[in-house]
Amino acid sequence: MSGNESPWWAVYGRYVLVLLLTAAAVQNGAATVGGQYLTVRTVAAVLCGAALVVRRLPWYAAPLLATVATALWGWLMLPLLLIALFDLAARRRTAVAAACCGIVLAASTVLPASVSLWRPQQYGASLFLLLAVVGGLWMGNRRRLVRALNSQVEHLRIERELREQAARAAERSRIAAEMHDVLAHRLSLIALHTGVLTTRADTLPDAVIQRLTLLRTASTEALADLRDVLGALHEPGPTSGDAAPAPALRDVRELAEQARQAGQQVDLNIEGRPEQAPAAHRLALYRLVQEGLTNARKHAAGALVRIRLDYGPPATVVEIVNTSGQPAEHTTPSGFGLVGLAERVHALGGDLNAGPHGAGSWRLAARIPHPADLEQNGSRT
Repeated sequence: MSGNESPWWAVYGRYVLVLLLTAAAVQNGAATVGGQYLTVRTVAAVLCGAALVVRRLPWYAAPLLATVATALWGWLMLPLLLIALFDLAARRRTAVAAACCGIVLAASTVLPASVSLWRPQQYGASLFLLLAVVGGLWMGNRRRLVRALNSQVEHLRIERELREQAARAAERSRIAAEMHDVLAHRLSLIALHTGVLTTRADTLPDAVIQRLTLLRTASTEALADLRDVLGALHEPGPTSGDAAPAPALRDVRELAEQARQAGQQVDLNIEGRPEQAPAAHRLALYRLVQEGLTNARKHAAGALVRIRLDYGPPATVVEIVNTSGQPAEHTTPSGFGLVGLAERVHALGGDLNAGPHGAGSWRLAARIPHPADLEQNGSRT
């Protein structure tokens, strides 16, 4: 296991543990030879400890050194071997760990009784070796499980971000397509009326005729440019038969009436006139009401849906609240409609709020401020 996979306290804790066990091995080795520290046993203990903490060495270096040292000096080097066996089992090298255990146990049969692993308890050392291997297997499996879960969570997070980005991009494309329909209609009216006026050239001054011709040419060219730039943003491919039609300045009353015919309870309250709000605001209102009614049908069937619209000025406001109800059967999984609506409302400088509203109800509300010039004109009238 690398330092990137373990918390800092586990990494430094391992260093401290190996250092303490190495010091104990040196001390025990010196005690068996009359207090002499500069011996082969001391060098072997230091090498084993260094191999356990240095990560650039081959994976077999530490187990090999610890196995040879334990086979030669018995229980004096056993703690260092236990750490090596733990690491082998954690890395799924159980066969190598079992081989190391067999070697040291076989070698201990010919060692002096003072350092043999078969003394003073015949199977005491075998139990420690078994616990080290089992503990390593458990820890290794736990690390792999945590790593797999983290990878899955990261994958789901990236997938959700991509779906949200796709929803925002689709909503921007839909906004552009709707504005193309609205602006193309108005530019066509300008070109049509200027064309009619130019046919009465005998009753108008030459300067006016020139301005009208220029206006008609500019509006025609603007219409062509608009179709070239925004028309390409329409979703490619054939649209599905159940796709909702583009709500180019359609009245939300139609949505409420369609919902009532489908069996929904809808209470619609409208303040102001649609003409008081910009076309982009009315399109956003249509989409918000459409999404609110759809969510109520899917998640609160039979619930009362209260819709309040205010065309302003100073702002266009919509509030959709549905009471608690039973989720409809056989509904399609929820998508990212609210993500796209939030993108639309934020693009217009407004705010969107959606969430529980007490007693099992749900509230979807948005407020989109009017442009300054439109607000001033509305206040003058």
